Amino acid sequence: MTFSFKTIAALSVALTLTTTAYVQAEDINFGIISTESQQNLRPKWEPFLADMKRETGLDVKPFFASDYAGVIEGMRFGKVQMAWYGNKSAMEAVDRADGEIFVQSVSSDGSPGYWSLILVPKDSKLATLDDLLKCDKTLNFGLGDVNSTSGYLVPTTFVFSAKGIDPKQCFKNVTNANHETNAMAVANGQVNAAANNTENLALIEKNNPAAFAKLRILWKSPLIPSDPIVWRKNLPETTKEKIRNFFLTYGTDKSKGNAAKEREVLAALQWAPFKASTNDQLLPIRVMELTRTIAKIEADSKLSAEEKKTQLDKLRTEKADYEARIKSSQS
Repeated sequence: MTFSFKTIAALSVALTLTTTAYVQAEDINFGIISTESQQNLRPKWEPFLADMKRETGLDVKPFFASDYAGVIEGMRFGKVQMAWYGNKSAMEAVDRADGEIFVQSVSSDGSPGYWSLILVPKDSKLATLDDLLKCDKTLNFGLGDVNSTSGYLVPTTFVFSAKGIDPKQCFKNVTNANHETNAMAVANGQVNAAANNTENLALIEKNNPAAFAKLRILWKSPLIPSDPIVWRKNLPETTKEKIRNFFLTYGTDKSKGNAAKEREVLAALQWAPFKASTNDQLLPIRVMELTRTIAKIEADSKLSAEEKKTQLDKLRTEKADYEARIKSSQS
């Protein structure tokens, strides 16, 4: 059998494209949200990603961004194939970036999740939420990244929206920063109070006891589900299988590596071995988001009664559906 020059050229191009697609499929940029500075995050994550690269044969590289949106957008445009997110940022990745949750982190102390906090200086005269929410525009407040669950969604839902308060109308100044920056701002007297969470506060206690000694918890939220790991749904199934097997065996007696050493790597991330999960872990977060949105619309004086009813009926129906799904999963 003979082939023309054009046929050989076409076959060559096809082979090249196939090979390129395979190589790209084996490249995994792993997104890491900016809960702390990159300088602090990199040494905690690099051992884990190195183990993942060795065990799966995939070329795994860390992807850092200055804010949560950078990781979400990276996944949306295919520059990030998988990522560690908080629940709210995972919800954004699922809804906007073709993401899918496949495993969930587990706290190293065995707790089923973590808690959002509002921190104040230890010697602050603020003793209660009512003291904080006097809304006379004399206080400076630090919120988290707008895509953070514990730094933004939870406090705005349970502290501000629950009382019909707009933080920008309540405080002299409102800033947005990562957990570490917020805690340091409180410790150094740059803000009167700021959002944080129990995981980051534990890190500060370990790494910066002098700053920790200057902090006090003013408010603690309901439990937040542990953080998920998300991949892009369009990853090849063979690649997904390698990744899934790695995560679900890492640090366990089924690990292909040194399980004891792997548990030390996880401990540096404040985690124990992972457990399987799905997008359904976001259902409580969706309820929070809708609760906050409903409260905002109810307080909007610019909307007519008819406009409010139309929007609120739709949102309340969605919320009821999510709550029914949560109830069904628990029965």
